[in-house]
Amino acid sequence: MNIKQFEYKPLSHYSYAIVSDGNMAVIDPERDPQQYYDFAQAHNAKITAIIQTHPHADFVSSHLEISKDTGATIYNSEKLGADYSHQAFDDGDSISLGSITLKAINTPGHSPDSITIVATEGNKTALFTGDTLFIGDVGRPDLRENVGNMTAKREELAEMMYDTVTNKFDALPNDAIVYPAHGAGSLCGKNLSDAASSTLGDERKGNWAFKDQSKEQFMNTLLDGQPFIPSYFGFNVDINKHGADSLGPNIKKVPFTKNTTAKGLIVDTRAEADFKKGHLEGSINIQAESDTAKFETWVGSIVEPKEKFTLVTDSEKNKEKLLNRLAKIGYEKQVVEVITLSDENLVKTEVLDLADFKKHPNNYTIVDIRNQSEINEGKFFENALEHPLNDLRKTVIQIPTDKPIVVHCAGGYRSAAGSSIIDNELKGATVYDLSDAIEDFK
Repeated sequence: MNIKQFEYKPLSHYSYAIVSDGNMAVIDPERDPQQYYDFAQAHNAKITAIIQTHPHADFVSSHLEISKDTGATIYNSEKLGADYSHQAFDDGDSISLGSITLKAINTPGHSPDSITIVATEGNKTALFTGDTLFIGDVGRPDLRENVGNMTAKREELAEMMYDTVTNKFDALPNDAIVYPAHGAGSLCGKNLSDAASSTLGDERKGNWAFKDQSKEQFMNTLLDGQPFIPSYFGFNVDINKHGADSLGPNIKKVPFTKNTTAKGLIVDTRAEADFKKGHLEGSINIQAESDTAKFETWVGSIVEPKEKFTLVTDSEKNKEKLLNRLAKIGYEKQVVEVITLSDENLVKTEVLDLADFKKHPNNYTIVDIRNQSEINEGKFFENALEHPLNDLRKTVIQIPTDKPIVVHCAGGYRSAAGSSIIDNELKGATVYDLSDAIEDFK
């Protein structure tokens, strides 16, 4: 069985291609379809099927674009209520892909319309579990209370997940390979493993969800301590239900200018050090210097869906790459323009006197912008105010300004964004970013 796993690290997303006898199926494809076209060409295969395990919340899929480009049929659960042309793929349905048979199992729990794909060839079995079964965990049940064709309360979905784990995989062999849609770092679960795949037998032994427990115990464990829900998640469910526009034209529409001013919301993607040396007033520093940084997640958590913004980069050559990254979450249409900066009209960020802060921490208002789940595990500063970054633009007004403000996260990446938000909103306040100096306090 020829299976290729593709990984997009910033969103911890796995997508797949299966090839047999010159035919290829793509499962849960990310926004940019080119890698699937390249793989098909390299294996002299034709893409004949695109399968969606559910309408994903954390990324925008290219299923509609691939179908338009190749003529391939899109398969998904009829419960999804897709607005695009598709073939229903539910319990009892199957697809022939060369010598491979693909069957659908309805596995609700993460969403009401989730399916697992069972691929068999001879005595080999592979399971493409989407966001239902992860390595070491199962998908969170709290993302579909207000969006999608089928909505369900988290308690209802948690109960569905219990029934799915308890009953839906029983007939499948222990040596079936489990291929999930996400790995560690995804916000679609809370305890995902770093492993990219597993076997069903190993999951039955080591995954907490398969342990002998009551429905109540299972539901309590599943519902407790789930991470925050970024602003863009519901937005992406709706895009995926409808089918996203083709990627290329959207990116080409966004202008590039060499500018020294910008109106409205400004997202500065440059490195923290460059931002602090000089930036446009009102900018939020969400860094995209690293190809693995959670840029998409934090743009989609800080900036609201459909909220327009200007994107700052240090070079025109980065324009297409940045817009491609924003397109992963459907935000490329919100970009008014991409700009670079001159040396005019820039403001600098004040530098914290770290020695004074260490000696006199009570002379400062300390703001902890880590996720609530991180804060619950323990604080670095006993008197720190809790303002998780995903809610900071809404809660910043509550932060007192009678003392200099010091902002920290767990490593420095998020505090660059958090300190810039506070500096923008609390005019006249003195705001410092503790940055990676937080390591001195761990």
